[in-house]
Amino acid sequence: MKFTIRNPLDGGQYADPEARFYEGRYWIYVTHSLPFREQHNHTCFVSDDLTHWEKLENILDMSGFPWTVGAVWAPTVEEKDGKYYYIFADNDIPHMSRTGGLEIAVSDSPAGPFKALLDRPLVGEFHNGAQPIDAHLFKDDDGTMYLYYGGWGHCNIARMRDDMTGFVPFEDGVVFREITPPDYVEGPCMMKRGNKYHFMWSAGGWTDGTYRVNTASADKPWGPFENIRTILSTGDSKIANGPGHNGFLYLPEEDQYLMVYHRHKPGNRDGNARYLCIDRMDLDENGDILPVVMTEEWTYDSEEERHG
Repeated sequence: MKFTIRNPLDGGQYADPEARFYEGRYWIYVTHSLPFREQHNHTCFVSDDLTHWEKLENILDMSGFPWTVGAVWAPTVEEKDGKYYYIFADNDIPHMSRTGGLEIAVSDSPAGPFKALLDRPLVGEFHNGAQPIDAHLFKDDDGTMYLYYGGWGHCNIARMRDDMTGFVPFEDGVVFREITPPDYVEGPCMMKRGNKYHFMWSAGGWTDGTYRVNTASADKPWGPFENIRTILSTGDSKIANGPGHNGFLYLPEEDQYLMVYHRHKPGNRDGNARYLCIDRMDLDENGDILPVVMTEEWTYDSEEERHG
């Protein structure tokens, strides 16, 4: 396998990526990073080879969300029983509207159009202090679907019903369990390797160079999380700053992970000027995530990897 990544993937402003592999293709779902009240739909990038990317715009059918009067952003998607479920944030409650939060839509195709599954928000109020934004769906090996989400410095996990219309309480009766790790701001993301759960989240300020990605590991999807460290940050980079809000791709035939994230250009003064990027996400001998190095262009060649 050989591919070349050129960062950013597109000259337009895109943020909050969720990356998946469906139907033999690579998919990255993103916020169209415009002034907040102008973010009215979502965009998807799709590729057969990780080098060439096609852009699909307006993948949401917003007619099923008549209460959405403000921005839509930060998507997540997961496949279940042949359907693709798509969750996104809207309305920035309670600032722009009293109705909104996390919405759920569904499609028969990973390309959409994604149509409303409910006649109300999936999560329409605060639980444990977490603003209902920045959702991330994680499907465990046994098929159990978990929803991670939260802003305002709080993160929750909830277990989805089989029909994806709501939630199943945990064994202790709790529906929304708070799992906030230290230094958490937003952008949760879960990756499982073997029996270990690797939780990632964004810290710092999303509009500036303090934005970064932290990680920690656990034996269960809800923690407790240990070995907390930063794996993506501006550091001494001269090519970009403020990287964060990540997803990832896994290439099983190569046993290689890729981090998908957004970042700002050096000297950025516009918080919305965020750009979609992909870089290598390598692991150490213990299976822990190593620091990610930001690049402008890089090539992966499996032959070179095998022969050093």
